[in-house]
Amino acid sequence: MKQFFSYLLILSLLTGIISCDRKRVFESYYELDKKGWNKDSVVVFQAAITDTVKNHNLFVNIRNKGTYPYSNIYLFLTIGSPDGTLKTDTVEFILAEPSGRWKGSGLGDLFDNQILYKNSVYFPRKGKYSFEIKQGMRDNVLPGIRDIGIRIEKTY
Repeated sequence: MKQFFSYLLILSLLTGIISCDRKRVFESYYELDKKGWNKDSVVVFQAAITDTVKNHNLFVNIRNKGTYPYSNIYLFLTIGSPDGTLKTDTVEFILAEPSGRWKGSGLGDLFDNQILYKNSVYFPRKGKYSFEIKQGMRDNVLPGIRDIGIRIEKTY
C-alpha cells in the first residue's frame, strides 16, 4: 500500500510539472563564450510555429553573472518569417534596480531573467521562424552575460 501511494505521489508530481508549462510553444538557450559576448556574434534560434489562430507572447531569457558591469542591456532582435520577411528591433532590458540589486531569480552569482519582449503576437503563416539576437552595447566583447534565450508561449 505504501508503494502505491509513493507511485501516486510521483505520478502526480510529474503531471503537475508537465501541465504547468502547457503554454510553452518553444524555449531554448544559447550558452555564450565565457570570455564575453562578441559584438559580431549573432545568436540564432529556429522555431516551428504551427498555430496561426492563437496569439503568442515572446520573451527574451537572459542569464547574467553578478559581475555584469551594467544595469541594462541593449539588444538587436530580428524576426524572420517563413516567407522571408524580416523585422528588426532595438530593445533595452533593465537587469538591475537603481539600488544595484539584480532583477530576476538568483542562485549564487547567476541571475535568470525572463523578460516580455512582445505580447499578443500573431504569426500569420505556419512554418519556421528565425529569431536572431545581437548585443547592442558599446563593448566589443561584453562580459557577464552567460546565456541568452527565447521563449514563445500561447496566450489563452
